[in-house]
Amino acid sequence: MAMDSPLKGKIALVTGAAGGMGSAIAVKLARLGAAVAVNDRTADLVRPLHDRLDGQSFAVGADVTNRAEVVRMVGAVDEALGPVDILVNNAGVLRPTKIVDIDEDEWDFVVDVNLKGAFLCSQAVIPSMRLRHWGRIVNLSSTAGKNVSTIGGAHYTAAKAGVLGLTRHVASEVAGDGITVNAVCPGLIDTNMTRSTITTAQADAYAASFPIPRLGLPEEVADLIAFLASDHASYITGASLDINGGDLMV
Repeated sequence: MAMDSPLKGKIALVTGAAGGMGSAIAVKLARLGAAVAVNDRTADLVRPLHDRLDGQSFAVGADVTNRAEVVRMVGAVDEALGPVDILVNNAGVLRPTKIVDIDEDEWDFVVDVNLKGAFLCSQAVIPSMRLRHWGRIVNLSSTAGKNVSTIGGAHYTAAKAGVLGLTRHVASEVAGDGITVNAVCPGLIDTNMTRSTITTAQADAYAASFPIPRLGLPEEVADLIAFLASDHASYITGASLDINGGDLMV
């Protein structure tokens, strides 16, 4: 295997890939040699990214909170590219609503996309990973999962904490099958989701308060995920890796 293509021959699935973080992750995995399936609610949302990717790729629409759609998605990826080796549970939503104003539908929406989606997608790919005795699952949590969300509401904090619990438990169940399961906990990253939630002045103020005084970049998160997806991280599982410019040190 070429040194510059450590993921050559691997099939990756990135959910929520139409956003800035998801797109950066997909591009990074493709550059390292993986064939990448990119997902969002509809295939049209990720078609421009699919067209940008070098090498083999596949655009697939699915609602990650719906079991039937997730099963269909994983089957479609298998048929188009092959069985999923690397799953990046990136799909996520954020709402800044205060606790007394969160209605039940909004609570369910935020928790389902961030947490249930990771559960359903993981459940769908684990059987084939077990057959090949190799797999990588990387879940997107947040500094919110370890503390309190900087810009999101209680539902976002609760969901991202749940992602960490899910990561640890699934890792303990599948470690003997050659599958690693880890979480990445970004701090405030310069994405459209961040910029649409807070003002530029607020973003600048937050950035100035961090030990590394800037927002993180999607590409930096992608680099960390690519490491966890590789054989270089074969002895890391059940872990949560922080990437937050020193905003949270635990």
